[in-house]
Amino acid sequence: MEHYNDIIQTLTLAMGASWASGINLYATLFILGFSALNGAFVLPEGLEILANPLVISAAGLMYCVEFFADKVPGVDTSWDVLHTFIRIPAGALLAAGAVGDMGLAAELAAAIIGGGIASATHVTKAGSRVLINTSPEPFSNWGASVGEDIMVFAGLWTALNHPVYFLILFIVFILIIIWLLPKIWRGIKRVFGFVMRLFGKEEKSLHVKDNFEEK
Repeated sequence: MEHYNDIIQTLTLAMGASWASGINLYATLFILGFSALNGAFVLPEGLEILANPLVISAAGLMYCVEFFADKVPGVDTSWDVLHTFIRIPAGALLAAGAVGDMGLAAELAAAIIGGGIASATHVTKAGSRVLINTSPEPFSNWGASVGEDIMVFAGLWTALNHPVYFLILFIVFILIIIWLLPKIWRGIKRVFGFVMRLFGKEEKSLHVKDNFEEK
C-alpha cells in the first residue's frame, strides 16, 4: 500500500508541476521550493535544488515581475510568446526530476509527457489571452490573470495534499482543454483575419489618396 501511495504522489507531482509551469512557471517554482524548505513535503532528489533559498528568491522575484506584466493588455501576450521557449522545457524538466528515482526510462517518458502537458496549458493560456485582449476594458484581463494565479496555487496545494483528488481534476481539466483549444484557435484566426483586413483597407485607402493627389 505504501508503494502504491508513493507512485501516486510521484505521478501527481510530475503532472502537477508540468501542468502549473505551463500557466505560471515562476509561481510553480516558488511554491514547490518554499513548501519543501518549510517542511511541508519532501522533494525527490531530482528537484531538491528548488528548495535552495537562492532559487526560491529568484523564482519569487520573477513571479513578481510576471504578476504585473501578465496584467497589462498586449504586454501579457508578448510575455507569453517569449515564455513559449521557457515554460515548456521547464515543464518537461520538472516532470523528469519528479520521477528521477525511478530510472532513466521513466525520466525520459516523464519529460515527454510533462512537455506535452506544459505545452497544452501554455497554449490554452496564451491563446485565451489573445482573445481577451480584444476587449477594450482591462478588467477581463486582470480577472483572467488573477484567476490563473489562484488556479496554480490551489492546484499545487491539492496535488501536494490530496493527490487522488488532483488526478481526477487533472483529467477533467485535460478534457476541457481538448474541447476548448479548437475554439480558441478559430477565435484567434478570426482576430488575425480582421486585423489583416483592417490593414488592407487602410493600405488601399492610402493608395487611392496618393493617386488622387498625383492627379
